[in-house]
Amino acid sequence: MKKYTICVLLSLITMTASAQPSRPKAILNHIALYVVNLNTSTSFYRDIIGLDTIPEPFHDGKHTWFSVGPKSHLHLIQGASTVQQHLKNNHLCFSVASVEDFVRQLEKHQVDYENWAGEKKAVTNRVDGVKQLYFKDPDGYWIEINDAKE
Repeated sequence: MKKYTICVLLSLITMTASAQPSRPKAILNHIALYVVNLNTSTSFYRDIIGLDTIPEPFHDGKHTWFSVGPKSHLHLIQGASTVQQHLKNNHLCFSVASVEDFVRQLEKHQVDYENWAGEKKAVTNRVDGVKQLYFKDPDGYWIEINDAKE
């Protein structure tokens, strides 16, 4: 009788679990940034950060699309009237193999950077061993660069 009761309970649990609707899984498709000067911002993300452009469907001179991961994009859209101030907590983050090499890239292009605390030309060493730094793009959006492996 105990075996029968256990089998019935397991069957009910399995049927109940499989009857639960699954939650749809969302994946990142793109991030869009509204920019003042598309050419300046395109050069910044391509030449300083090192992103690759990808074809965009509009062909209207107001959009640049970049690949930022498997099936994920960054869209720059021209049309902002002024550069806005943004909080550092709201930032894009890209990982690189070497923060030191990236610092040389920033310095070559005379881009100011800082650590999380705001110390100029400084890098944060997180408690988990990841190095990170922050800087702004031409439109004032904050960007983090770190050497996290995952």
